[in-house]
Order: sequence, then C-alpha cells, then structure tokens
Amino acid sequence: MDSPPAPPDRWGRPLKNLRISVTDRCNLRCAYCMPEEEYAWLPKPSLLRFEELDRLARVFAGLGVDRVRLTGGEPLLRRDLHVLVSLLAGIPGLEEVTLTTNGVLLAEQAESLKHAGLKRLTVSLDTLRPERFLELSRRDDLPRVLSGIDRARAVGFAPLKLDMVVLRGTNDDEIQSLLDYARGIGAELRYIEYMDVGGATKWTKEAVVSRQEILERLRKSHGPIEAVDEKNSAPADRYRLGDGTTFGIISSTTQPFCGTCDRARLTADGRWFLCLYARTGVDLGRAMRSGASEEELRTLICDGWSAREDRGAMTRLLELERAALAPVDELRRDPHLEMHTRGG
Repeated sequence: MDSPPAPPDRWGRPLKNLRISVTDRCNLRCAYCMPEEEYAWLPKPSLLRFEELDRLARVFAGLGVDRVRLTGGEPLLRRDLHVLVSLLAGIPGLEEVTLTTNGVLLAEQAESLKHAGLKRLTVSLDTLRPERFLELSRRDDLPRVLSGIDRARAVGFAPLKLDMVVLRGTNDDEIQSLLDYARGIGAELRYIEYMDVGGATKWTKEAVVSRQEILERLRKSHGPIEAVDEKNSAPADRYRLGDGTTFGIISSTTQPFCGTCDRARLTADGRWFLCLYARTGVDLGRAMRSGASEEELRTLICDGWSAREDRGAMTRLLELERAALAPVDELRRDPHLEMHTRGG
C-alpha cells in the first residue's frame, strides 16, 4: 500500500519538487555564485552513491514528490551521471527527471542522458561574448557551451531552456540579444534576478536588474508583451512576444514566490534543506548510513516538512540593510551554506 503524501507545511504548501545536488564541485567560477579564490569542499567519502540517492528519491516520491531536478555544482562532473538518471527515471510516481548544467561537458554527454530518460534540460548562459564569458566565469569555455547546446538540440532535448543571471553593468546589455539567440534556436530563455544567497559574497542591491526593468527594456526593443496565465508553482513568470516567442523571469529578489514554493534541496552528502536561504538542514544521508529504515526516513521528511515555515526570499526582501547572506569566513566554516553545494 502506498504511503500518504507528506503533510503540507505551515503555510499550506505541498512537497512536490526535489532538487538533488550530485556534487559541490564546478568547472566554472561564475561571479554571482563562486567569486572567491578558494573554497572548502565536501569530503568525497561523504558524497552519496547513486544507489543511496536513488533510495532517498524513492522515499520522497512515495511522499508526493513528482519532479526531480539534478544540479550541482556542475552535475556533469559526476562520473557516469546517466546511470543515476536511469535509476531515477524508473521510480514510480516521478513524472520527470530534469537537469541544470553550465553546458561545458554537455556535448559529450547529451546523448547518453537522453537515452537514460532525462526529460528536460536547462543550460546556464549569461553571455554570448567570449571575452565576457571569460571575465564572468574565469574560464574560456563559451565555444564548448554553445557546442553543448547544439548537441542537446540535435539529440532531441526540446524545448531547451536557457538561464541568464542578469547583473547590472556586467551583462545587462545582452538582455535583448540573448532573447534573440534563444528564439533563433527554438529555446526558451529565463532571466534570473541576481540573488543574495550563500556564495554571492559580492552581491549588492545596485547590481540587481528587476523583473520590471527587464520587461520595460524588452518592450522598447521587441514590442508588446503579454503575461502567460499559468496556474503552477514554477519559479518563473512566463511572457509572450507578439510573434509567439515565450520567455520567463525568475524574480526571487524583488518579487519572491515563497507563497507557492513546493521545492526542497538535497545536497550531495544528503543534507536536506527546506529553503535556498535556510541556515540548517536535516541530515538524511547520515540517518540513512546509520541504518534508518524507509519508515524512519519518511518520518524525518514528514516531520521536517510539516514544521516548515521558511519564506527566505520574502524575509530578505523586508530587510532594510540588505547585504550578502553569509560572509566568506562563515562559508568556509560551513560549505553547506554555499549555493553551489545545495544546488541553487
């Protein structure tokens, strides 16, 4: 007999989406996520094996989770990731397994991921200029990213999604050109406001380009825009141009969507966080490796979710003196606070 879904949290939000970070390592050093020179990493023996991630995902699916997104760090750094995708794709109740990647290793892995059962793919793409890519990421890998996008399209990932983190004075002059690129390849672009989560140690309010400003700029360059009316818990608000081109905006910083947030995050070593801004999490990995039964794991998850009060982005919005969430020394003491560890 199937177990009942996890009870809603204290704001009535169901548990439906799980983001699984498969590694905290990354092959880029993007300015909005990993701007420092040195990092503290999770010990490799602590990283959960694919079979362990599969076991936890099955418990979550039995409690009502129907979507899993694989993240990192950079998930394609995890060797044989297609094996994990195949395991997850076989879990009853999961409607789709998706993945977010920076695209550097995508050309080599797109076909195996597709055959393993990956349903959708999102590629981070913050600029189309090689010199700016190098400045933003400290790596000269834009040609590899674009090649990965081409390969993903060729093996059948459609519609492909592209994510652009918009930073004032850095890449906001490409708001229009990236939309044109996405339209030209049949992808949907999502603009993401610069967020002040762990890892964004250089964050300032002045660097944020808001949803309102993005829409104003696009109206001037691309004409009328209409909102796409959708009833779901997706983080992006979607819009349509006059020619039918759609795009999204994730406005977590200026117009948070905490009221409908149904997602939680599992780190590569099994720490379960109920909010991207949460300071602490439930150590499901340790519980599992200590012999916890599936019923005990279900109880941990149900108890944690039903007590959830997190509305991190909304709380941050009300702070008068808003700065980066955590200073560098705190991040080095606790790498679980890093966005690249908990799968932003």
